[in-house]
Amino acid sequence: MNGYPVIKGASYTLAITPDMVLHNGTTQTTEMVVNPDSEYLKELPSHLRSFEDAVAYIPNQVYIGNAKPADLAATEFPYYDKKWENASRDGKYGQIMPEDEFYGVMKIVDVFDLVHLEKEFAAQVKEKLAAQNLFAEAQLAALDKNESTAEELDALVNNEHSEGLYYNGKLVGAVKRAHDVDVNLSAHVMLENIVTKASNVISLIELVKKNDIDPNEIEYVIDCCEEACGDMNQRGGGNFAKAAAEIAGFTNATGSDVRGFCAGPAHAVLHAAALVKAGTFKHVVVTAGGCTAKLGMNGKDHVKKGLPVLEDAIAGFSVLISADDGVSPQIRTDIIGRHTIGTGSAPQNVITALVTDPLDAAGLKILDIDKYSPEMQNPDITKPAGAGDVPEANYKMIAALGVKRGEIARTDIAKFVKEHGMTGWAPTQGHIPSGVPYMGPLRDEVLAGETKRAMIIGKGSLFLGRMTNLFDGVSFVVQANDGSSKNDMAGIDEAAVKTMIGQAMREFAKGLLGEE
Repeated sequence: MNGYPVIKGASYTLAITPDMVLHNGTTQTTEMVVNPDSEYLKELPSHLRSFEDAVAYIPNQVYIGNAKPADLAATEFPYYDKKWENASRDGKYGQIMPEDEFYGVMKIVDVFDLVHLEKEFAAQVKEKLAAQNLFAEAQLAALDKNESTAEELDALVNNEHSEGLYYNGKLVGAVKRAHDVDVNLSAHVMLENIVTKASNVISLIELVKKNDIDPNEIEYVIDCCEEACGDMNQRGGGNFAKAAAEIAGFTNATGSDVRGFCAGPAHAVLHAAALVKAGTFKHVVVTAGGCTAKLGMNGKDHVKKGLPVLEDAIAGFSVLISADDGVSPQIRTDIIGRHTIGTGSAPQNVITALVTDPLDAAGLKILDIDKYSPEMQNPDITKPAGAGDVPEANYKMIAALGVKRGEIARTDIAKFVKEHGMTGWAPTQGHIPSGVPYMGPLRDEVLAGETKRAMIIGKGSLFLGRMTNLFDGVSFVVQANDGSSKNDMAGIDEAAVKTMIGQAMREFAKGLLGEE
């Protein structure tokens, strides 16, 4: 036995992109086609937040680690009209980046000269990024190669099928198409993919910085975003993982992509944990960038109710899964929940498969799990859109199943939700909220002795791809380190070890000689 894989570190990042809400979010781009003169499009700009307001937004501060999930739970709902005291763009787990700097990162990660920025804008952005010490001078030099004028950018957008990049309503850049015919390499798709890659890279770099990690020790990277890169011959071929790891300086790593809609991150963590448990790799990073399509996804409901557009952030995260160090929280690779093909989509069946079945197999009860982290969507976003409080709904379903099993009293459902649940704080970027936003805070809580055992639950809607009507989901348990890796050789002296090695060599020799 070599212990269980452990959570060695995590990072969480946001890029606040209000202009991208207007020009790249699918709710808005669709509206521009079907109803270009709509009142929604006219009102929308006045509902966009400033960067300072987005930084002071309490759920965002929880996401990057400047506030704790418990702080959010103690805040009166709704959250959009409140500001976190002493809010900072720099957090324990990562940072919140403004739109202009994010465009600069998009240029730095672009290796096919598809991103063009206005010359003076690029120079200003380079100065800002240089002050952060995120990129090497050679990488920042990419911003020196921008010679585009406003007129040239306008021509790219209006005459060359390029996608515009806007800042404070002004055209400051463009993303060109990578092929004249291939729709998979259109400017629209290339912008989406470069945004995903850029936000991924920021999270990888922050993972290294915030956790004092040597990037040369990373052997494998798994990307689990919801985008797909490829061309007309292999439209989803990938590989975002290696593309982002290259820019982030993980020179000794290889990698691949894992997809599973919203459940993708949980699947990817299981892949990483299995690789580490098997001894194939010692250090594996699970990572993902965000997506432009979901910017302002529920904007119509927010504007209709007089709220700011809260879906204005491109999110990213990275988690390092390593071999057991005897200290860090362990991923119990033997307590895994699976939504199988035969599970069905009934809520009770889903919770049974993902929660109680794995607990039963491990001899655990529902109340033995201190915290559950399902779909951690921010209710500030989902409730005005009519989707309710998604995490709370999950907790109530778990509690209801506990009542049916006789593990929870019916009168204790509210108590269960409060004590074993959390208020959601993640942006609605599809895969981003699905369980993994808690892995950073969970690591801290376990190391502080505040939490002993937690369950991460990823769920997904496979029917969105029109290939199947199936639902999806996997779960896993994280626990305080049991010291198993330190105890494997405990009590065995040096002489005993030599005896064991000698015996093994003799047995090996007998095998070669064909002896019984």
